[in-house]
Amino acid sequence: MTFIKRLVFHLFFLLLAITAGIALSVAGAALYFAPSLPDVHQLQDYQLEMPLRVYTHDDKLIGEFGAQRRQLVKGDEIPQNFINALLAAEDAGFYQHPGVDPRGLMRAALELGTSGRIRSGGSTITMQVARNYLLTLDQTFTRKIREILLSLQMEQILSKQQILELYVNKIYLGQGAYGVGAAAEAYFDKPLNELSLPELATIAGLPKAPSSLNPISNPQRSLIRRNWVLLRMHQLGMIDQSAYQDAVQAPIETRRHHAQPDVQAPWVAEMARQYAIERFGDEAYTGNYRIVTTLDSRMQEAARDALINGLVDYDTRHGWRGAEESDIPASLSEAQDRTDRAGLEEELSESPEVESTAREAAARSKASVPGIDGDVSNWQRVLDATPRLGPLQPAIVIDTSGRTMRVLNDNDEVITIEWPGLEWAARYLSPRGRAAAPSSAGQIAKRGDLVRIMERTRGDGWRLAQMPQAEGALVSLDPQTGALRALQGGFSFASSKFNRVTQARRQPGSNFKPFIYLAALENGMTPATIVNDAPIVQAGIGNQDAWRPENSERSFGGPTRLRVGLYRSLNLVTIRTLQSVGLDNTIDFLVNMGFERKRLPHGLSLALGTAELTPLEIARGYAEIANGGFRIKPWFIERVTQGEDGPNLLEETNPPAACRDCDPMEATVTIDGRTYPIAERVASPESVYMLRTMMRDVIERGTGRAALSLNRGDIAGKTGTTNDQRDAWFSGFNNNVATSVWVGKDTNETIAEYGAQAALPIWKDYMGAVLKGTPEAAPSAPDDIVTVRIDPDTGKRLHDEDSGGITEIFRKDNLPPYQPRSIRPELESESGSQGTGSYDAIF
Repeated sequence: MTFIKRLVFHLFFLLLAITAGIALSVAGAALYFAPSLPDVHQLQDYQLEMPLRVYTHDDKLIGEFGAQRRQLVKGDEIPQNFINALLAAEDAGFYQHPGVDPRGLMRAALELGTSGRIRSGGSTITMQVARNYLLTLDQTFTRKIREILLSLQMEQILSKQQILELYVNKIYLGQGAYGVGAAAEAYFDKPLNELSLPELATIAGLPKAPSSLNPISNPQRSLIRRNWVLLRMHQLGMIDQSAYQDAVQAPIETRRHHAQPDVQAPWVAEMARQYAIERFGDEAYTGNYRIVTTLDSRMQEAARDALINGLVDYDTRHGWRGAEESDIPASLSEAQDRTDRAGLEEELSESPEVESTAREAAARSKASVPGIDGDVSNWQRVLDATPRLGPLQPAIVIDTSGRTMRVLNDNDEVITIEWPGLEWAARYLSPRGRAAAPSSAGQIAKRGDLVRIMERTRGDGWRLAQMPQAEGALVSLDPQTGALRALQGGFSFASSKFNRVTQARRQPGSNFKPFIYLAALENGMTPATIVNDAPIVQAGIGNQDAWRPENSERSFGGPTRLRVGLYRSLNLVTIRTLQSVGLDNTIDFLVNMGFERKRLPHGLSLALGTAELTPLEIARGYAEIANGGFRIKPWFIERVTQGEDGPNLLEETNPPAACRDCDPMEATVTIDGRTYPIAERVASPESVYMLRTMMRDVIERGTGRAALSLNRGDIAGKTGTTNDQRDAWFSGFNNNVATSVWVGKDTNETIAEYGAQAALPIWKDYMGAVLKGTPEAAPSAPDDIVTVRIDPDTGKRLHDEDSGGITEIFRKDNLPPYQPRSIRPELESESGSQGTGSYDAIF
């Protein structure tokens, strides 16, 4: 007995020592970390965040960032069933513990020590609030200690209801939804207070893994998690047997909420968001800022349509690569049997009925669509979870018959695709080859295949489609001010947020040549200057092979006028032109135009467009040609305001602008009611005018002839194609619009098409839409420009009495020398003064 008393005595003091040790440790940690802990009192002043909104120049919404994904729900507005479901899933002892659940922490620590990972979690709702609002998300023990200390403080300052309110409004729940109010809309398209018990349980189950338990993209896994939450609620006495049975057998019925801006310009909206973050930090999302961009809504829509349609047309020319997914089960019940159970071990181990009730609920989730036999509940879920990519809608093949295909789209419509929408789908073999054309729809796709469809361009039915392999970019500037009027950074922002207009550095190839020719005109050459189109060999350095550039036609034309060299895009003429001007002189000129020196190769390959430049940089250069030779800087933010309807002006952009007709002594110019400082001139009006006429010849007799279909005399431009047809370009302009189009692959693989095939049709469609109904806008010739007749073979001026020749333009102070007079051979014979070839020798 004495031994037992002694043992109890020692155990008591051991427990007391351990308790004291823990208390001292907590106290020590509190003293150590207290000075650096955030102030918990700030949570008492939680305010509704107001979003950052981005608009076009003509006041059309193009994007919202921040609170649009969060709908604040007050504590007394949270349904009790949701609170119960949340506590059952996340923190059953929420109303009993002081902010920290020691048993939960010990359980998590034990799981971590024995299995290397935590399955059940150790954080209370209070701890999650501390982490989400006041701490970073880094996984360290230090952060965990701070989280615990803050949770203990919070429980002393805030009520349980306040903590819950903070939690449900902050937590991320997938589908871009922050907070339960936004999640109710995102998943079920209705307010939180209208959700049923199973719907509330579905959302309450999401914090564990918002992506993998998403009821739209992973309905089978979501069912298991939902029914586990309902079982926990039943075990904790939160719902009775009847409510439990009804809820676990309810089908899962999501309805995705589609919010669309007024104008589709996601890359510009993202540019504005990044600017706001740099300028205002995280407050950008909450401070009620309004950014008005320079975008023109009509031009932006035209840019989007032109690029998307052009890339679809490109892809159609290269063949069908097959379905995105095959053998998709039609019913949710069948899909439930195939679903992966990994990550749901805790839920499945709770009770066998979790899986059985989930299977029963899946079986009750039957859905029918007129025109389709049987249950298509899983097809509906798959389609709802598959995003649209531009105009491409997801669809699942129902059946094929002969030369028709029936599909189910994401609006529960049964669509029949006739043969004109299918016949293009010869199997893709390579960028330069495809298999024989199909003879039936069954050779293209089969039942259960996930494909893409789109309405045909002229609105005459539907066609099979696919995500194009090639990407593209279109950017359009106002040449006078540099204002960005349209920008399409790719085919689909949903599939790739990479902005190819501003981020893709690609070789422009011949699209760069106009800048070389402008440097030549500025250095005394003329459109009639003769340059030898002959082979060039440059010795290699070290073990490198000699450089032997060629023309694309692999032929040589001998002496060639500068004008011909540009519109025929002759590589050797351009290289020799660069040699004549001088590499350093040319680079200095290009830098003065606005190109970065470090991005320009210091070699003759510069003439062939080997500099790696973005479409925006190329467009800026073309805008400077269009505006008469003034250096402008692209810009896209017109003004930034704060407050409701933007009463507080924070910033207003005032860049330099071009002015052809301004007196050199003037400092400002007014355009559309706004006053701009006048931009620096970087090229003479005479040189720019001569170059413009040369680029007009690209349209009339060169590689840009397809643009003649626009029936406009004011447009000029240039194609571009790089080695192995990796990049295709067309850039062009009139006085009011300068636009560049690039087509290529992000992988830098060949697209097997030239600029005139891949890029020019996109530019033409865009410019045709933008310029439709507008008067022609081309500059008049400067006063110092004169027109004379020249010999097309020598580039020399003809005498008035000489016949033939062609007209050419020059500066009046830089005319070519006269062609020596010549006579007919028979006249030489009759005169007896042969071999001189001149009238002076005869008379």
